[in-house]
Amino acid sequence: MVRLTAADEGFVHQLPEPLLNVATHSEHWRESYFFVLHPPSGEGDAVIVAMAHYPAREVVDALQMGRIGGNIVFARHERPYDGDPQTTAVGPVSVDVTEPFRTVHVRVAEDASAAFTADLTFSARTAAHGLRRGTMKAGHETVWDQSHMIQAGTWSGTYAVDGRTHEVDGWWGQRDHSWGIREHARCPLWIWLAIQLPDGMLSVWHWELANGARIYTDGCFAPVDGSEPVPVIDFRHELTWTGEDGAAVDYGRDGDAVRGLAGRVELTLAGGQVVGIEGEGTWAMPYGGLGGGQHLMKVRTDDGRTGSAIYEVTGAGHHRYFPVHRSDRLPT
Repeated sequence: MVRLTAADEGFVHQLPEPLLNVATHSEHWRESYFFVLHPPSGEGDAVIVAMAHYPAREVVDALQMGRIGGNIVFARHERPYDGDPQTTAVGPVSVDVTEPFRTVHVRVAEDASAAFTADLTFSARTAAHGLRRGTMKAGHETVWDQSHMIQAGTWSGTYAVDGRTHEVDGWWGQRDHSWGIREHARCPLWIWLAIQLPDGMLSVWHWELANGARIYTDGCFAPVDGSEPVPVIDFRHELTWTGEDGAAVDYGRDGDAVRGLAGRVELTLAGGQVVGIEGEGTWAMPYGGLGGGQHLMKVRTDDGRTGSAIYEVTGAGHHRYFPVHRSDRLPT
């Protein structure tokens, strides 16, 4: 019997299937929201909320992550579809896209299971940018096949942990909306950068095989005047894991000695402009067994602009960043 949901009443279909069905069945198919916010200074707290639904398992989950008061925080919440995969609420976490591409409210209610409570509003500071669909296979198996939207914003509101409320006023950050297949544990390397500058956001999404061969690069410079984002057409990276004293350390297998990240990246924009960026920072969210994670960074461009950023470097095996492979099923 065909199973329908309330969303099937709308003019929203893209293939001759109900919305519960996706084009390619995979336990790793998901559609997700991702929100991150941090002070423009690049110092202090980093607050992260993610939400996703998984058609193969028929569940919706939400993640609370980040660094608050110098401590890494994490909580996961889950609910079954129960005929409703579209409502963006899971346990204490809810997401309300109030005005598409302009305003989003993210709330976390008081709950014993919550890592923190929050009442936060994202207001767009740039236009949204859609990335090209990216695909990676291992033989006949699809490891990654996904579309993605990114947008920079200004955050306001409050969050609280352990009885202490923190005000958010004019913080910078990014939101993502992605959908498709992503088997994180078999991805050799991906680098995602959300670099916030006074005049706009530089963002890149970059994938490599274990030997450094490039699979995919896309991104943009999105100006704060709301004009059309300029695509990223090339990306170079020379990043180094750093330890407690800020000196370079080897990641090894699990990154036990890693506390931060530093180094240089270069983004080439359509038209030929090359933007060089030096950055340094510390964990905003380590990923444990999945490798790497997110860092809150202070950045400076070659032309003197300063800002803050989230750098995500993650993967299961890469000659530079993850020399000891944590999977024997990596794409080659």
